[in-house]
Amino acid sequence: MGSNNDDILLLKLIKQGDQIAFKHLFYQYMDSLERFITYYIHDREKSQELVLDIFTYIWENRERFEIKLTLKAYLFQSARNKAFTYIRDKKIPVYLEDVSAGEVGQDYNSDLEFQELYRLIEEAVCLLPEKCREIFKKSREENLTNKEIAQQLHISEKTVEGQITIALKKIRVYLGDSYSYLW
Repeated sequence: MGSNNDDILLLKLIKQGDQIAFKHLFYQYMDSLERFITYYIHDREKSQELVLDIFTYIWENRERFEIKLTLKAYLFQSARNKAFTYIRDKKIPVYLEDVSAGEVGQDYNSDLEFQELYRLIEEAVCLLPEKCREIFKKSREENLTNKEIAQQLHISEKTVEGQITIALKKIRVYLGDSYSYLW
């Protein structure tokens, strides 16, 4: 499963009270949602708890549960909201890296914009399929060539190129029109 049609079928089964479908949904997204929330709050145990809250809400409200986007988009938006609510409620300080008191001024807004863009890109990368994400990170974070990635993962260079292209397209879509000037 994993396509939008499979998710629609899963939702229909869950609405009918199918526990096996619900377990499938849970195990399909649990790890990636936990990693996603941990990216924001840096507390794995609390991240697990927040993921359980999301799935508890879905199960308890399954009969009237409606989504406007895809199921995956709903889950990750819920995870993001849970993380931000947790940060707000716990009054966890959020530190702005690279901005000291003496630098506050014109650069402050551009630093904040850069940090927001970086955070959005990180979110988009977290949403990529596992193999696509792995290839993209090896390319961008480890600065490996397509040939080196292909050798490491025992795949063709064309596959690496294709996965990077897919990753970039998905990131563009995630960022939307707000950052279209980057591409």
